[in-house]
This record gives sequence, C-alpha cells and structure tokens, in this order.
Amino acid sequence: MEKLIIPEQDIINAICVYISRKKQIKPEEVVVELMYDDDYGFSAEAYVNDRKQVLITANIIEALRLWLDEFLNEDPYAGIELVLDDEEGIIAIVKGR
Repeated sequence: MEKLIIPEQDIINAICVYISRKKQIKPEEVVVELMYDDDYGFSAEAYVNDRKQVLITANIIEALRLWLDEFLNEDPYAGIELVLDDEEGIIAIVKGR
C-alpha cells in the first residue's frame, strides 16, 4: 500500500489554515511551532496577535485532514501518523491511500 509523507513545513501550513478558518483571519497571520515531548507526544503552539493557543495531537490530525481534503485531494480519513524523524523533523505519514 502506498504511503504519502507530509513534510514538516506542510504540517505547519495545514495548522495555519486550520487556525485561520477557526479565527476568520488570513493563514499568514498565524505563526506555528511544532513540538515533541517524550511524555506528552506531539503538540503545536499557534500564535495569533501575540496570543498563544496550544494544539494537541488530535488538533494537528484534524488540521492535516483539512489539508489532505482541500489541498491534496486525498482521502481525509486515511490513517495519519505523526513521526519524529532524525533528519526531516516532525513529519506525517498517511497510510491507506
């Protein structure tokens, strides 16, 4: 089964679009930092007008589903796994294409 790999920058872009839709602003107004912690897993901090919003893994997956559907024309309900890669940083692997 073929896998799609979404690089870190596209994950950030997906979160920017996701937050911008929720807050009715432009994606360019959102700044995102992806994080990984051994205890808590994947998360992200999104900043809009100096206000921080913390996103948990489920929020990141939701943003990626939006990205898959609208920007990549892929099945948004395919399996998505976030992975910490030594060279690429945080990536997403989409299975079941």
